[in-house]
Amino acid sequence: MSLPDNRRTLSLTLGEERTRIKGFVSRRPVIRDLVPGDAGPCSLTLQLTLTERAAYRFNLTSDHPRLFVRCGDAGQAAVPSAITASQDVAASWMDGEQQVLDVAMPVAIQAWIEGYLARHGEAPEEGRKKKRKGAGRARELAP
Repeated sequence: MSLPDNRRTLSLTLGEERTRIKGFVSRRPVIRDLVPGDAGPCSLTLQLTLTERAAYRFNLTSDHPRLFVRCGDAGQAAVPSAITASQDVAASWMDGEQQVLDVAMPVAIQAWIEGYLARHGEAPEEGRKKKRKGAGRARELAP
């Protein structure tokens, strides 16, 4: 079964990174592997939306494009539940005290997002805001 042009299934494998600081061992979850398809231990669907086009473009033009994976509440065991290419969405997850892991975006996914942006256009710029109260309104002229 083929997915719509705005969805791709990705498989990821989590691991753990340990660091020792002044005798204390710190552990944090990391994404060890991320590949297209649903063959791995955990599969998530990356879905692109028209409202996030500017965020996708920003991510793609960065030095190192990333994907972001929501992994449940901060401080809890990491359980992947969603994936995005939008830093804005990832930031909102973190504002909600969700644990977010990031990983380098595969070149194939970068090309797919570029194609999506080419098909659907760049995000439209927001209209200009009024400079001052009443600007742009017809004025009543005194007789």
